[in-house]
Amino acid sequence: MRRQFIIVLACCCGISAASAKNYTLKNDKVQIAIDERGRLKSLKNLTTGRDYAGDGYLWRLYYERKGFKENEIAAGMQSSPEIEQKGNSLILTYPQVTHADTTVNVSLKLTVTLEPEMVRFSSEITNNQPHTIVRELHYPLIQDMRLPEDYKLFLPHTGGQVYDNPKELIEKHSMAKPYATPAQRFRQMPAAYPTRATTAGCSGNMASNCFAWWNDTEGLYLGSHDPKFQDTGHSLRLYPDGNKKFTRLETGFQKFPHVFCGETWVNTANVIAPYTGTWHKTSDFYKEWAKSWWEHRDSPEWVKKMKSWQRIIFKSQYGEYHYRYADLNGRIKKAGEDSGCDVVFPFGWWLEGMDNGNPDYSPNTEEGGDEAWKKAIADYKAAGGKILLYYNGKLIDRESDFYKKGKAKKIAYCDNTGAELTEQYRFTGNGSFLGSYDARTFCVADTRNAEWRKKLIQMADRARRLGANSVFYDQLGYAEAVTNWDLSREFPVPNHCVIADKARTLKEIRDHNAKFDPEFALGTEWLTDATANYCDYIHIYQVTAGPNSFIDWFRYTFPEVKVSDREVRDDNDIPRRVNNTVLKGLVNDIEIYRCRGLIDETPVYQAYLKKVNDIRDKYADLLLAGTYRDTQGFTSTNREIEARAFVNGDSMAIVATRVSAGEPEETVIDVPGYKFRESSVLGNAQVKSDGTRAAFGQNDLAVLVFDKI
Repeated sequence: MRRQFIIVLACCCGISAASAKNYTLKNDKVQIAIDERGRLKSLKNLTTGRDYAGDGYLWRLYYERKGFKENEIAAGMQSSPEIEQKGNSLILTYPQVTHADTTVNVSLKLTVTLEPEMVRFSSEITNNQPHTIVRELHYPLIQDMRLPEDYKLFLPHTGGQVYDNPKELIEKHSMAKPYATPAQRFRQMPAAYPTRATTAGCSGNMASNCFAWWNDTEGLYLGSHDPKFQDTGHSLRLYPDGNKKFTRLETGFQKFPHVFCGETWVNTANVIAPYTGTWHKTSDFYKEWAKSWWEHRDSPEWVKKMKSWQRIIFKSQYGEYHYRYADLNGRIKKAGEDSGCDVVFPFGWWLEGMDNGNPDYSPNTEEGGDEAWKKAIADYKAAGGKILLYYNGKLIDRESDFYKKGKAKKIAYCDNTGAELTEQYRFTGNGSFLGSYDARTFCVADTRNAEWRKKLIQMADRARRLGANSVFYDQLGYAEAVTNWDLSREFPVPNHCVIADKARTLKEIRDHNAKFDPEFALGTEWLTDATANYCDYIHIYQVTAGPNSFIDWFRYTFPEVKVSDREVRDDNDIPRRVNNTVLKGLVNDIEIYRCRGLIDETPVYQAYLKKVNDIRDKYADLLLAGTYRDTQGFTSTNREIEARAFVNGDSMAIVATRVSAGEPEETVIDVPGYKFRESSVLGNAQVKSDGTRAAFGQNDLAVLVFDKI
């Protein structure tokens, strides 16, 4: 009777102990099975039958001891774990682990829990081994993953990138520094949230802590739903097959717990979901988790309707003036008017010049000081213009008074030896010496420091006194790859929560500003969800119209965040890149010749942007202040023609354009529940009078507006 009761209970919980001692959890969508050795036997989408498991182990662990920094604990070298079934969970316990026939007094408990649409992989590490620290846990891992040939890899850096041929990509970018890695054992492409990465042809950071493998109808989502926003490795590895070719894919997560002797570390963040549907499902998973921490304010209306900004360096770091205060209401204003842009984003407006003197930002007495700058700003605003006032949020110039007077010593990042970390910035002048040798050297401020936060708030107060509409802090939207270390314990430990620290800093500044003026906006550079949460707009790093760009993902996931394009610096490839900015609902970052020129020097860009901005002004409530809905709520039959939707109240705008060359092609547009109102076009685009059909040649653009029936 007891045996029958256990069998019935297991079936009711969706659990079975299959032959060969497999432990299986399943519901109507997902199945996961683990054998008695702790190997992943099945990870299946029960709707489609797709199984991703490759019969590999779920984890590996690394610890450090004196004299040997990296000791690998491999799951396959351990005794079989104790496995217990509790409800919809499997608990795998390793009371101790072994390394090279030596017992290490570190216990590991792994809990695999079946949820309605995903599997949660929790972990607990207890370290009782003297003079050791557990540095890394790679878990969960899908080893030898069964990757369908038509699957693409999605990474959220720069808001989103999608790559064909993922294995080829990993191989290509695993050797950025040839044989600086153990390339004879595996090939790994660097990818981590939220730190900066220079891989896959684009320098950027992971904007969200997830990634995915997908085709048009299904995929595999991996998310680290970590409320601490800790650094997380996104594992992209290839191991050799029987022919010594690197074809065996491993994917999963890497965490860095740094567990000292006598401590326990717990993580419940990591989830994997085999899903059915389009990529929007991955966004839905992440958005659902983000509800637990997302608190983005309703940005000022002027920010929502901001189309473009002119980003300009007034004075260089070497003392050269590109522009004077008088130019703000002269040539700069005229160049903006002729392109439909009324926002200026000035850099280098202080005495020392761009990338120089931070954080002193001395009044520029050569131009009449802050009073002259305040008047120039007021005159520019009198006609309806807006000013976004720049500061750097993290760099301390080693030649600044702030540094020389000693305050920076307690604020700056230090490395694992206690030495001060530095960064260098340089622009090349007309000669060769400056850019090659005479760089500006900075240390990096730790935003946890109360003195530094006070300094940042003082910058905001000054911007407000000068009459600016917004304060902007460069480089607060990402976590440095090299961070601050704590040397106070037996082993040095880096700070793995830099992005959370920067987010808290931005929140403090946002809340401070709101007490004085709710219309005063806040912005930063680099797109990361944790910091974008507290900003009204983001100056992106790096490209948004590259061959793999897919900022669609972030725009759909967090449509509240205003994001710019970048790197449109001359008259090349203008219609395609500007159309992409309209299509994705971005702000034009006008940075001619890397902020040293004006848009009147690029007449193709200026003329085309004016036409685009006239259309955006006409439909500002939808294209600018509306909510980006990507491809949801309508259908378009021709995949050569890209189309995206924006909604506001009872209206929807569809932006459509075509990149490919050739004779004009037509698409049929269906918007259920809506009636066509009107359209506007650029180029030779044609829209049928009832809005059901539209035809496009290369780089043609159309905006179609519909109202609810």
